[in-house]
Amino acid sequence: MTTGAPTPPRTGRPRRSGSRTYLPLGIAAWLVLEIWLLVLVADAAGGLAVFLILAAGFAAGGFVVKRAGRRAFRNLDVALRRGTAPSSGGGGNGLLMLAGLLLMLPGMLSDVAGLLLLLPPVRHLVRRRTEGLVNRGLRGAAPGSLGEAFQQTRIHRPDGKIVRGEVVRERHDGPTDEPRPPLNR
Repeated sequence: MTTGAPTPPRTGRPRRSGSRTYLPLGIAAWLVLEIWLLVLVADAAGGLAVFLILAAGFAAGGFVVKRAGRRAFRNLDVALRRGTAPSSGGGGNGLLMLAGLLLMLPGMLSDVAGLLLLLPPVRHLVRRRTEGLVNRGLRGAAPGSLGEAFQQTRIHRPDGKIVRGEVVRERHDGPTDEPRPPLNR
């Protein structure tokens, strides 16, 4: 039964989000499972095999991170030379770097996750899902938050064009008789 009386505002601490509650628990479970799998492999194949697997994963991850980083900087350099924005869908270098970092982490599950991220269909699926989550999070952003600032920027400039300009700085060290170069407008 409703009486029409307003409910009093909640006092005290705000409620924690689900991710802040369950993320530490998920990380702890991940670590326990990684250690358990390493122990199983060590029992079956020996300590040297585990060491070689971990070393190979670290070397492969370093190679992937280096390659993705070079590609990212090359794309950025080409975009800056053209005077355009770097393309967001041009290769998924961020996910490739994440795959390399997962390969570099010691453990079997992280290696499997990194190897799966190296596959283009899996990368495409993960990219679509994360873009959807980010867009949904931006739509529900609180007023005055960073998410709202990104959303407003996106609304005002949906085409992503860059306005080229020039920064002109004048030095005032004192009176000079030298003529100033003309401003190109």
